[in-house]
Order: sequence, then structure tokens, then C-alpha cells
Amino acid sequence: MWIELPVPWIIALNVITLPVLQIGCAYAFTRLPDRWFDSPVPSRPPAKPTMPVFLRKWKRLLPDGASWFAGGFRKRSLASRDAGYLRRFISETRRGEACHWVALGLCAIPFLWNPWWGCGVISLYALAANLPCILLQRINRARLLGLLSQGGQASRADAKSARS
Repeated sequence: MWIELPVPWIIALNVITLPVLQIGCAYAFTRLPDRWFDSPVPSRPPAKPTMPVFLRKWKRLLPDGASWFAGGFRKRSLASRDAGYLRRFISETRRGEACHWVALGLCAIPFLWNPWWGCGVISLYALAANLPCILLQRINRARLLGLLSQGGQASRADAKSARS
């Protein structure tokens, strides 16, 4: 702890700072240029990933932060199988993953005023709030690449499973 504060102040700062960091990061990433997240589509899609059981049960509860802001891209469900839309969705999974990695790192800021045990709690929060989202972005990206490699046309089951 670099900054000595009374425990009620530490709690108040944590309750304010952590959501502000997460939401601020989501807002900032919706403003970054799309081209930063574009990447050539591989000629061969990756192997179809398996969704872990815990994520399959909880994925509907994960928020889609980008959709909270004007200009954000909704990733809750697949709206089209058009190749251009799928490419955009794939780029947005890269944006979402990068945002969660940065948010995970930013959660170290409260370490400045927290005791060692508070840093442990914040670390657990940061991992629980970001790693499932990172994993879901990667799984969805692999599924979307599979849809794109099929010319944007896929079975309803594949399209439904690509929803986040």
C-alpha cells in the first residue's frame, strides 16, 4: 500500500474506481479506429472450439459493454450471415478481447491504496470479470471464422452457437 487511507475510504474508492475503470475502458475502446482490429481472415478456419461448461451456463449473463455506447457494436447475437457483417463481428471480437486485457491490467491501479489482502480481492474480481469475456471472444471469433469460411452460410445450429 503506497497511499495510507482509512478502511472506509479504501472501500469507497474501490467501489467507485473498479466500475469506472471497466466502463471507461469499454467506452475508450468503442472510440478506437476499426482498422486497428482488422486482420486478414485465415484461409483455413481454426478448429471448432468447445465451450467450457461454466461459460455455456453463464454466457447469457455477461454484459455486452460495447452496446451501451453510441457507435458500439452489439455482440449479443448474430444478426446476419453476410460475409461483410461476419468480418466486422470478427474485428469486434478482437476489440472486445483487447479491451478486457487492458481492463484486467488497469485493475492494478487500486493496488496503490489497498493492503495486500485487498489487492488479492481485487485480483480475484479482475480475473472473474475479464477472463470469461476474453475466453468467450476467442471462442466466438473461431466460430465466426468457421462461418465465414463457409461463405457466410452455415447451419442454424452453428449460427446460434456463435452468439455471445
